Amino acid sequence: MSARRAFASDNWSGVHPEVLERIAAVNSGHAPAYGADEVTARATGLFREHFGAHVEVFFTFNGTGANVTGLQALLAPYEHVVCAESAHVNTDECGAPERFLGSKVVDVPTSDGKLTPELVESVARGWGDPHHSQPRVVSVTQSTEIGTRYAVEEVAALADWAHGHAMYLHMDGARLANAAAGLGVGLGATSGGAGVDVLSFGGTKNGLLGGEAVVLFRPELASSFPFVRKQAMQLASKMRFTAAQFEALLSGDLWLRNASHANAMARRLEHAVRDLPGVRVTRPVEANAVFALLAPEAAAALQEQYAFYVWDERTGEVRWMTSFDTEPEDVDGFAAAIRRVVA
Repeated sequence: MSARRAFASDNWSGVHPEVLERIAAVNSGHAPAYGADEVTARATGLFREHFGAHVEVFFTFNGTGANVTGLQALLAPYEHVVCAESAHVNTDECGAPERFLGSKVVDVPTSDGKLTPELVESVARGWGDPHHSQPRVVSVTQSTEIGTRYAVEEVAALADWAHGHAMYLHMDGARLANAAAGLGVGLGATSGGAGVDVLSFGGTKNGLLGGEAVVLFRPELASSFPFVRKQAMQLASKMRFTAAQFEALLSGDLWLRNASHANAMARRLEHAVRDLPGVRVTRPVEANAVFALLAPEAAAALQEQYAFYVWDERTGEVRWMTSFDTEPEDVDGFAAAIRRVVA
């Protein structure tokens, strides 16, 4: 394990000390299993403070589990989900939605990782035709896989379109905290408050040891979800330890502090490299990701010192991610290394 910070993913970061303290605090005595404990009840109450008193919350182990089970609450096998081409459910879940749901994923090319009603409408067709899978869910990612974010109004427009066509809106919110912090709004404003029906809410990328949550904004979806989660192997027996992490994240402003810091470190990095010859920032820096074009030989030399991913090998575009535990000196050291390899 290297003391040097990586810029590969916010999944590479450690666990926030306040989260570890909360886990340790509930590690005393016995408690009912499978979520029938006081810690899970308190964490669920905190979700309702942030997202609305009517929501139902179900904790899962990981983001793929949250996305697959969240979509399963909305889809029949003969129906499909529409998402951006770059969406995690399309590119980075090893076909899990298709395999475990039996439902088709229809992807749409986008220039900025975001869907619009017009883009969805261009592929949503075949209603009532038994020869075609039926459009049922629009899935968006907030913030997107390429570091952009939806304005509240953009989410609301998609929700209005989806609901007007008897479809649901699902949100992959693995980095919802980063988007909300950047927009200056609460967690609920850009999700349920904008018309999202089901949210996969991320914690692991924002300082948790491991844990995500499916938030159902339509209570009628909740009756079958305990069975969906169990069958999908996402039901934790010692649920209190997952719930305790969210209790730490949501009981104060830890979610906002962590996300705001990660976002600020991305802006610091973008500012440090944007005028370097041989580096071209390719995407707006709206969350905790910086995308840039770098010559292959420069990228290879830099990867000998720091971990990061080449996002697109065809173009040489790279992705640099910052985290809650990225320090200014980490960014400055990384920027100095970039300066050296492109000199």
